[in-house]
Amino acid sequence: MTIIIRSRPEIETGIAALRALDSRLAAIHDLVGEPPLRLYPAGLEGLAWIIVSQQVSVASARAIWARTKAVFDPLTPERLIAAPDEDFRAGGLSMPKIRTLRAVARALAEGFDLDGLAELDADKAHAELVKLKGIGPWTADVYLMFCLGHADAFAAGDLALQEAAKMLLVLEERPNALELAAIAQAWRPWRAVAARLLFAYYANRKNRPGAPVQDGAENDAA
Repeated sequence: MTIIIRSRPEIETGIAALRALDSRLAAIHDLVGEPPLRLYPAGLEGLAWIIVSQQVSVASARAIWARTKAVFDPLTPERLIAAPDEDFRAGGLSMPKIRTLRAVARALAEGFDLDGLAELDADKAHAELVKLKGIGPWTADVYLMFCLGHADAFAAGDLALQEAAKMLLVLEERPNALELAAIAQAWRPWRAVAARLLFAYYANRKNRPGAPVQDGAENDAA
């Protein structure tokens, strides 16, 4: 069964399940308390925001996104497809990001159903998303976790999650994406809630905001 996180009760249910599954996550929960819900708009806007914000600081991402939204008003597949490069550059976007946004827009115009991914399990939804040109594993997983609310999505390629797992498991080296994905199998079907706890733990230990930190090697939309 696909579980979708819409509000705090789903987070609370997931945390209760994870506390029973893994005493280490229970200890993180005791330390950091309730993790943020952190849900963003789904559809083109949510995916475009993730693409735009890659590999830049939070402040830069917000500034670029504000300019992009001002240029593309309304933000529709048709507008993105028809726009010249100059419109994208006015928003501060690089050519790889321009190519990715256009590819996503074309796919949506041709019938790709972003909202319908909520009806698939997280693994199948991930597989469908990465078929889109320029959409790598990190982008797909972050979209599924924080835009669609898939409870079992997990961004194993995220640096913050890898660092949190290294600290949690007292590892000598940070686990790579494959290694972290294997570790996270034990947290199904609440891996996205486990990720929220790990993000909060990373923030607590590093004294910085708990949010995804992209591994640039994971994606094409640099």
